[in-house]
Amino acid sequence: MSQTDTFDPKEKNNIGGILFFQGNPVNQAKLANQFQSRSKVPLLMVMDAEYGLAMRLDNTIAYPRQMALGAIQNDSLLEVMGSDLAEQMKMVGLHVNLAPVVDINVNPNNPVINSRSFSENKELVADKALRIMTGLQKNNVIATAKHFPGHGNTNVDSHESLPIINLTKKRLKEVEFFPFKKLIDHGIGGVMIAHLYVPALDPK
Repeated sequence: MSQTDTFDPKEKNNIGGILFFQGNPVNQAKLANQFQSRSKVPLLMVMDAEYGLAMRLDNTIAYPRQMALGAIQNDSLLEVMGSDLAEQMKMVGLHVNLAPVVDINVNPNNPVINSRSFSENKELVADKALRIMTGLQKNNVIATAKHFPGHGNTNVDSHESLPIINLTKKRLKEVEFFPFKKLIDHGIGGVMIAHLYVPALDPK
């Protein structure tokens, strides 16, 4: 939702959470407090902050995109980044980060993943994402691996059309699923499902 929208979660919708898309940090904190005070149950506040709050909020910190982070040799820096980002998110009332992206950058013509991926190497993607996840979740912000079952091998923007992933189930398990499985095994709090057509998983 935008920071100009209004609604009453207590009296009408009985919702469990809110996803924020744009604004500035001051209004973000005010809205988070306002909605929490009016809700019957504590709300989960969610944001898509892959490279920092600056992805959605003005006048906040932007970190390098994941392709650049994939080139970092000292992976402990990624955990520090996740920790710092978690603290920034909590300052404006957020609990869930829709990140990290764990798609593998196997298609150079991909219009939507590209620099949002750590690498074309599945092990490197999994290792880098694990560090970000650890930094976030050690500091009480839920991390979300996306976009399951893997958005790296397409040349279509899924925001504009429906990509078809024509890969075998064997290939998906060996490559695309690899980082998701590693993060799940290490306790990631969430997984985002992609809007993709994957016949090997669901022919309908």
